[in-house]
Amino acid sequence: MMDAHCGTQPPGRLVPRIDRNRCEGKGDCVAVCPFGVFSLGTLEPAERRSLSLVGQLKGWAHGWQQAFTPRASACEACGHCVRACPERAITLMRADANNPRHAPTAADRR
Repeated sequence: MMDAHCGTQPPGRLVPRIDRNRCEGKGDCVAVCPFGVFSLGTLEPAERRSLSLVGQLKGWAHGWQQAFTPRASACEACGHCVRACPERAITLMRADANNPRHAPTAADRR
């Protein structure tokens, strides 16, 4: 079990972003996150269309299972998820709802 006080930032300053073309839904991030930020789920058909060809093939091969961040605002940037992800699909980014590149996607708001 990870130390729940391992975060380096106040909750929500940095949030995890998942590269949908890389994520294979293995759940390592769910297992290591001491703040309960992640969950596993199925990528919706509408969201699948935005994937690259490689992303679509990976998604299909893994049953469209991916990690999601419904509790991104609880993230304290400990980085355990980044280190645990075997596909290197997770990065920590500054939370900025005014910048579309940093804003959470519809899939992550589940």
